[in-house]
Amino acid sequence: MRFDSGTSMARFVMLLAVGSVALAGCAVLGRGADMRTASLGPTDDVSAEAQDYDPWERFNERTFDFNHKLDHYVIKPVATGWSKIAPEPVRNGMRNMLQNVAMPRRFINNLFQLKLKGAMEELVGFVINSTVGVGGLVDVMREADLAAPDAEDTGQTLGVYGIGPGPYLVLPFFPPSSLRDTIGSTIDGFLDPVTFFMPFVGGIAKRGFTSINDRSRNLEEFEAVEESVVDLYSAVRNGYLQRRERAIRE
Repeated sequence: MRFDSGTSMARFVMLLAVGSVALAGCAVLGRGADMRTASLGPTDDVSAEAQDYDPWERFNERTFDFNHKLDHYVIKPVATGWSKIAPEPVRNGMRNMLQNVAMPRRFINNLFQLKLKGAMEELVGFVINSTVGVGGLVDVMREADLAAPDAEDTGQTLGVYGIGPGPYLVLPFFPPSSLRDTIGSTIDGFLDPVTFFMPFVGGIAKRGFTSINDRSRNLEEFEAVEESVVDLYSAVRNGYLQRRERAIRE
């Protein structure tokens, strides 16, 4: 099945939140709001293996169902309340600030992938957004159409150096991933400046707020995708695997 609205599905794959009330932490399905879109059908530049390599499917399906219900009963209500309290400019500003803080991950992975232009754009963008953009609340570079085009991470870097994705993997309270990307996201956690000051609490708080804020900005879009897709698990899995392989090739 091919979903006609690639942008809507990609955002759904990236932003579907899962979380824990006790820890006030959650994660999103994907790697940030700036990742590229993905189709759900076969494409010429994405291998068939990347579409359905899921040897742990039974476990993954159960975990996905748990995360999805958690989103429905916990994250969505909180995000709905947040959308009523905070006007859209505030929520967009918070998104911009959190993305600006995550610059070290993108900068370092651009360097490791020998994307020197991308690394320079990330560094310049951070300086400009942190100053002219008032601590990153305004994404000056993106509004001027000068932002770096990709959001590089360690999973992509490992893929660039020839490490395969391994099995598709869905863990409780975490985004859909692969064995390689799970290792990569763990390394990315050490590149987050927030963890330097608050290694555990800070990371959970940032992830939780990011998920709720992003979810609040896409409430209607989420609902439209859920109503349009028959097999949500397969749609998210194939969209994620295809998007990741495409990002590595680019």
